[in-house]
This record gives sequence, C-alpha cells and structure tokens, in this order.
Amino acid sequence: MSIILGIDPGSRLTGFGVIEAQGSKLRYITSGCIRIDTSQDLAYRLKQIYTCVSQIINEQHPDEFAIEQVFMGKNVDSALKLGQARGTAIVAASMQDIPVSEYAARAIKQAVTGTGAANKEQVQHMVQLLLRLPGKPQADAADALAIAITHAYASQNLVAQAGANRQKRGRLKEF
Repeated sequence: MSIILGIDPGSRLTGFGVIEAQGSKLRYITSGCIRIDTSQDLAYRLKQIYTCVSQIINEQHPDEFAIEQVFMGKNVDSALKLGQARGTAIVAASMQDIPVSEYAARAIKQAVTGTGAANKEQVQHMVQLLLRLPGKPQADAADALAIAITHAYASQNLVAQAGANRQKRGRLKEF
C-alpha cells in the first residue's frame, strides 16, 4: 500500500490530489486547489506554495510524491514561474524525505485516458471513473489526481517488470 501525493503546479493555482494505491486498486483520499494570492510578489507566492504543500504532507503522510514536468509554452516568463512553483513543491517533499517522480503532461494524459492528446474534460471524466467519484473534480485537482494515478500505474509496471526480470534470472539458474 502506498499513499501518493500528486501536484499540478502553478504560480496562481496549484492542484493537489492524494490517493492510496494497493496493487492495481486505487482509492481516493482527498484533492483540492491551493489558491495563490496573486496580489503579492513572486517570493510570497512561492512561500505560500511551500507552506500549503508542506501542510498537505503533514496531514496526509504520503509515501511518494509525483509532479508534472515543465513544458515549454509560447510565454517564457510563464514557463519560468511554473518552474519556480514546481521547484518549491519539490523542495517541500524533499525536506520530508519523500521520493519525487516527474511525469510529462502527455504521458499523464496517455496513462489516464489512453491518448496523449486528451483535453481537460476527458482527464476529469476518466479521473472520476477511475477513482469512483460522485462528481467531476475541479480541473486542476483532477490533473493532480491524474498525476498520482500515473505514478501508481508506473510504479505497478516497474514492480511487474522487476518480477519478470527475477523470474527470467531464476529460469537461467535452472539450466
């Protein structure tokens, strides 16, 4: 059993989602959005992200932390701010000695919806189905849950691959 905190970083709105993964079974724990006070300077906003992510970690005690990788858009300034928000969230997890994994947006969409070109509504719908939620989560929270789900799937695949490798090695010893 593993508790996974997924983070969809942003300098204005940071989504978070916490799930429990036990084998292929996923269970929703909590999700939401950290609303950043945009009237403040960037340093204060980064402090808000750090404080809120740290609080979520202290309340939920995740075993693992997953976050979306930065993608380069048209606006370089926005990409830099997003990178700073990501770094702040990663530091909050690292300060608690929680392993950090990063996933590309396309890989997250692929893992959750089956296509890397999925839109936000498709991600919300699949997150709702996969976690058996009564309604669609807010878009940024759904993205964070999708990141946590992607990590759960990736971890399960790595475990399966490790088992297959051990099995192959075991067969070789039998000869």
